[in-house]
Parts: sequence; structure tokens; C-alpha cells
Amino acid sequence: MMNIAVLVSGGGTNLQALIDAQNRGEIKNGKITLVISSNPDAYALERAANNGIAARVIDRKAFNDIKSYTKAVTDALIEAKADLIVYAGFMTILDEQIVNAFPNKMMNVHPALIPSFCGKGFYGLHVHDAVLASGVKLTGATVHFVTEECDGGPIILQKAVEVRNGDTSEILQKRVMENCEWKILPQAVSLFCEGRIKVIGNKTEIDEV
Repeated sequence: MMNIAVLVSGGGTNLQALIDAQNRGEIKNGKITLVISSNPDAYALERAANNGIAARVIDRKAFNDIKSYTKAVTDALIEAKADLIVYAGFMTILDEQIVNAFPNKMMNVHPALIPSFCGKGFYGLHVHDAVLASGVKLTGATVHFVTEECDGGPIILQKAVEVRNGDTSEILQKRVMENCEWKILPQAVSLFCEGRIKVIGNKTEIDEV
């Protein structure tokens, strides 16, 4: 059984999707054993407590620079014997220390179809603002491995939804979360824990059962 650690900063809706999937038995060979929050006021901490999951606050504001903060998070994950780290609305970009410690063992969900609308500055509603401004007819979400390049790691799963007439950024964000993020993130986590993801260069292959 693999130990899954989830990194959060805010409301924790993606964490809740993982917890719900775990409770339904959809995450095979893995269990969420730790939640780490960069924000002491994150509602995600309540979600962890309500489900009996250990949680730690490593407050970003308590550290002078990203190097010392990354070391603190990395040390906590090593101490927790984390096999997989999931970024679930974690708003800090960590440096190469954590990538080196957990190569191809960290995944993130991004609210767009990478390589479109991704990279630095593309987070939260900014992503959906850019999607609407571009006039594309499809958007969605991507689960990918975390590397030193922001949103540049090997793609694991993607799922698309339509952009509809009259959409606002908030409406689109909700559709992408409910129909894409909350579905493919638990799927990707289970695939990892089952040992079914093979990384070849900057691509992945999923072993079919």
C-alpha cells in the first residue's frame, strides 16, 4: 500500500475528490496518509481532520526564501515516507530539491489542456479568463508529473469539456472541476499506485489491464 501525501493551500476541493474516491474504493493500492498545507487557514485542513487524515502546516510566510521552504516540505515528505505527492491547489512553486528527491513521484492537476494555457501566471481563474478570451471551443484539465519546468512534466491523463455561449470564468471553472479535475485526478493517482504508468522521456504510457 503506497503512502499518498497531498499538498494544499486553500479550500481543498481536489483533496475532497481524492478522499471521496478513496472512500468509494477507487484508489487501488494507495492511501492518503498526510496532508501538508502552506496556509494555516486552509479549509483543506478541516477536510483532512474530518476524515482522520494526518495534517501538517508548513507556513510559506514563515520562511525567507523558496529554498528553505522547499527543504522543509521535502524533509517532511521524506519523514512521512511518501510514495506519491499530489499537488491539489498548492500555490507555491517549489525548487529542484523536491524534484530531485521525488522524480516522477509528484503529480499536479492543471485546469486546462496542456500545452495550452499553462506555465507561470496560469492559475485559478486566470486560466479560464485566457480560455474565454482565446475563443477556443474546448478546454479541460490535465494531470501531469511535476518537473522543474512549470506545467511541463509528462502528461498522464487529460479530459475535455465544451466552452459554451455565455460562459463566465467562474462557470467554466466549475464545469472543468466537476467534469474533469475531480474525475481524472483520482484515476491518475490509482494508476500510479497500481504501477501502471511508465515514463518514457517526456511522455507516459498507461499499461492497460
